Amino acid sequence: MEKSKVYFTDMKTTFRENLPEKLERLIRTAGIDRIDFNNKFVAIKMHFGEPGNLAFLRPNYAAVVVDVVKSLGGKPFLTDCNTLYVGGRKNALDHLDAAYKNGFSPFQTDCHVIIADGIKGSDETFVPVKNGELVNEAKIGKAIMDADIVISLSHFKGHESTGFGGALKNLGMGCGSRSGKMEMHNAGKPQVLTEKCIGCGRCVQVCAHDAPSIENRKCTIDLTKCVGCGRCIGACPVEAIRMMDSETNELLNKKISEYSQAVCQDRPHFHASLIVDVSPNCDCHSENDIPIVPNIGMLASFDPVALDKACADMVNQQPVVRGSQLDDHLKKLPGTAVSQDHLCMSAPGTNWKVGLEHAEKIGLGRMEYELISIGTL
Repeated sequence: MEKSKVYFTDMKTTFRENLPEKLERLIRTAGIDRIDFNNKFVAIKMHFGEPGNLAFLRPNYAAVVVDVVKSLGGKPFLTDCNTLYVGGRKNALDHLDAAYKNGFSPFQTDCHVIIADGIKGSDETFVPVKNGELVNEAKIGKAIMDADIVISLSHFKGHESTGFGGALKNLGMGCGSRSGKMEMHNAGKPQVLTEKCIGCGRCVQVCAHDAPSIENRKCTIDLTKCVGCGRCIGACPVEAIRMMDSETNELLNKKISEYSQAVCQDRPHFHASLIVDVSPNCDCHSENDIPIVPNIGMLASFDPVALDKACADMVNQQPVVRGSQLDDHLKKLPGTAVSQDHLCMSAPGTNWKVGLEHAEKIGLGRMEYELISIGTL
């Protein structure tokens, strides 16, 4: 079987071509114009950035994709779904405020922003998952399913629960309604390593369900309230919270793959990822830490599985940024080879390969790819 094609360009520029122009050349070379966009509604799924986080993709990149879609006759809109946790994007009004403050307005991107699952995160479409093993019907934001075509524009970075966030995370978790996100996260609950806990209360601040509490400068989690979203894991500054077993994260990755299948199946889809500002945690955090590796480039493909695999491979080939979370973890493990999986080393207990293997198994895409570089003008 032929390998999936993944197109790549680095972040180098010349006076002949800036980064937005380079992104346009990349997605056109990758074949985006093979899709019939004429008078079609096009959902461009991306992350608008949690207020306080500065690692999210700049709206300038979104504007490039919008302009290309419009030039091909499409009717694009930028979209995301509401979050499960406390923060600046938990309902559509707050979410729009965050998007506009971060530059995702019609004046900057030349298209509208639509929060796909409505004001309270309950506007959803139930989508049967082809070849699904863990999810029978995915709960996807209605506006995303109303679109004729879906494009994912992803910021590739680390993630405390899934190993990395890329195309599948953007599509699967990002397109799930609030109840859909809860379904993906409900495989397990976190536990507190009491001896490491310093009682700072960060876990209490980020939980939308009042599950953590601090007594005698130690955290306890009420598992009857916890939905298993894992937000507290990334918030803990001393890594005192973790999932009860590694299978929890593996099930999460598999469910994300099945939700991604629901989003993409039976309609045209196209995907682009930028490996820049590779923060160790998701852009859902209200802060972003030092990147774990240097900026690498931009990639595009019709296959989201191949795209994620290519991005992960490229990250793992990079030097480690001094002072980053990954660097800190490597220092705690004397003798550990730097060639180890950077993403898993940055977020111990994660296994990103499980999600891609499952996505391939259910027919979403292939892990084998041909990397095609378009170079610099």
